[in-house]
Amino acid sequence: MIKLYNKSILAALALLSSSSLYGENIVDSIMKLRTDVEGLYTKIDENKESYKSQMKSIAMQVADTEAQIGRKETTLKLSNLELEKTNDKLAKLGSSAQDFKPLLADAIAKLETLIKANIPFKIEERLASLAKIKADLTSGAITQEKALSLVWASYDDTLRITKEIGLFKQNIELNGEPKMAKVAKLGSIALYFATLDDKVGYAIKESNGYKYQIEEDGEKIQKIVALFDALQKQIRTGYFSIPNALVLSEVK
Repeated sequence: MIKLYNKSILAALALLSSSSLYGENIVDSIMKLRTDVEGLYTKIDENKESYKSQMKSIAMQVADTEAQIGRKETTLKLSNLELEKTNDKLAKLGSSAQDFKPLLADAIAKLETLIKANIPFKIEERLASLAKIKADLTSGAITQEKALSLVWASYDDTLRITKEIGLFKQNIELNGEPKMAKVAKLGSIALYFATLDDKVGYAIKESNGYKYQIEEDGEKIQKIVALFDALQKQIRTGYFSIPNALVLSEVK
């Protein structure tokens, strides 16, 4: 009877020990879970702050870009008004027999200034075309009426270029060396380039003209390449994330 009693006591003690260990394990698990949850809340708070900072930065970039585009559009409107005034003057003299070479020379000079001041798209070819009109008019190879028609067409072409979006090829000067490159032209807002040796970048305005800047940032390079791919596929509408490379100019 005593032996049976002792066995019962031992069994009870074993059960209590097992229950105690089980309880300790539960407590440890709960504490670990609580620590994990607190850690997750901390990460969530950190991610929220990071997200807020990123959104604030993006909002500032968007505001800056919109402001620059607004200034560019204002410049274009003023240029368009000047072109319209010149066209009106040319139209009024179009049927006149009087000598209006001085007016043509003035119109060509203004157009040359406009071409040089705006986005660097095929500048050499466009200026060469105007130079030929002047030379032919001076030599008598073309009449004043013909010169008037050609100058008018050049003005129309300049206005068209300010709105045109697409891929083209042209020579650019990169680090002092001429290179043939593909260019992605976004109206008169921005001009990106891609050379045959896989260098990409964009044109930036300087005090004395334009400079082609090579992009070194890997993420921005990918965005420029994606833009070229989209234009190659004739995709001209939609949302594109591209480096901020607005070409700003001032026509004086």
